[in-house]
Amino acid sequence: MPAKYQFNFDLRHLIYFRAVAELLHFRKAAESLAIAQPALSRQIAQLEKTLGVTLFNRTQRQVELTPAGKILLSRLEPILQSLQRIPAELLSMSKGEIGHVKVAFTGLAMATVLPELIRIFSKRHPGIRIELNESPTSSQMDALRAGDIDCGFFHPENRMPLEFATRLLLREKNGILLPKEHVLSHRSILRLKDFVDTPFVLFPRHLNPGFYDRILAACTKAGITLKIAEEVWPRANGIGLVCAGLGVTFITPSEAKNLPTEVVFRELEGPSPESRLVAGWRTDSITNPAVAAFVSIVTAQTKK
Repeated sequence: MPAKYQFNFDLRHLIYFRAVAELLHFRKAAESLAIAQPALSRQIAQLEKTLGVTLFNRTQRQVELTPAGKILLSRLEPILQSLQRIPAELLSMSKGEIGHVKVAFTGLAMATVLPELIRIFSKRHPGIRIELNESPTSSQMDALRAGDIDCGFFHPENRMPLEFATRLLLREKNGILLPKEHVLSHRSILRLKDFVDTPFVLFPRHLNPGFYDRILAACTKAGITLKIAEEVWPRANGIGLVCAGLGVTFITPSEAKNLPTEVVFRELEGPSPESRLVAGWRTDSITNPAVAAFVSIVTAQTKK
């Protein structure tokens, strides 16, 4: 046992002390503890010797707590109450009634399926706290491998690690987000090839290589070479740059529901990159009842 956890007294001494401190009477305390009074007196004396302080002032007429005894009692009560709650808390945790789930997400997840999943989960499992963190796909993959998050909502890679389990949540073709004053903003039908001379605002490839490569593939199929003006993350920053007139960007119809008035969204005919959203978790993480409860909600509310 580490030295810092080695004491010359044990829990029994502290419980005996509390009984005497509450009743301020050795005989009554001994009766409540179902032990002999001389044995109780010896235990209290041992505790005082170990701590190097006097805990009680004793006379024939009364027993009083010393200042040191009062401090010990005030520090002791929260500890004993916490210990008393441990069995019930462990049982609740084993049943998935309490706990903590760390969830990471992308902007697409928060704009689509995640709020409803959180609402359902929080209603069914009010004792489990969800910790949310927005991060790109690559960061989520690393965090899942390291065990820093329990579940991620991200764009899947072509080949997912064998230790990951995933559930497909969404597949949606992207349209174009462009400034309201853009020359093409009033066209009812747009194709990717119409933007051959238009700069794009994207994200760094290493943050989401799967989606990035689908964008390039769609552009190649449309016969254009993408002109990248800026690479930023998260998506909200890209929308801000489009508002500033620095270029256009890809966005799904689901993400385009609440946009600034400075931009417009248009769907694309013909080649268009597809966004895919999955929920992912380590297969060994569902041994944690809280994580298992969250994964159960995700799988129950989505199709395979």
